[in-house]
Amino acid sequence: MSDSDNDYDAADSGAANCVPIAGGDVRKGGFLLIKGKPCKVVDCSKAKVGKHGAAKCQFTGVDIFTGKKLESICPASFSCSEPIVTRIEYQLCDVTEDGFLSLMAKDNSYTPRPHTRNPKQQIRSSLNAQPWT
Repeated sequence: MSDSDNDYDAADSGAANCVPIAGGDVRKGGFLLIKGKPCKVVDCSKAKVGKHGAAKCQFTGVDIFTGKKLESICPASFSCSEPIVTRIEYQLCDVTEDGFLSLMAKDNSYTPRPHTRNPKQQIRSSLNAQPWT
């Protein structure tokens, strides 16, 4: 066998940004991966153990990127994926003519963000409409 036959470095599990959590441990206000989308749990109901099976959990979540509502049902002992979500707040410093944003982090590190584009020029038009005092 050659060295190229044993090259597994290109494989990715796709779960590097998630941690496992039992379905019964998910709480309202937490985060959960529903249908492959990171969601904030807005409703969680648990059915008790019945005569014909295990306890079931029903989750309703809102996608943190699109705002779309998603639902999932799983057994309470099922291992779900909880995405690792970090929230970073920036202060807007400038909007260029091309529509790109310049942002400042809480630690006062200034970062021009060439990949952060102002969608549909909404911020610039709202800033131009306000009178400066």
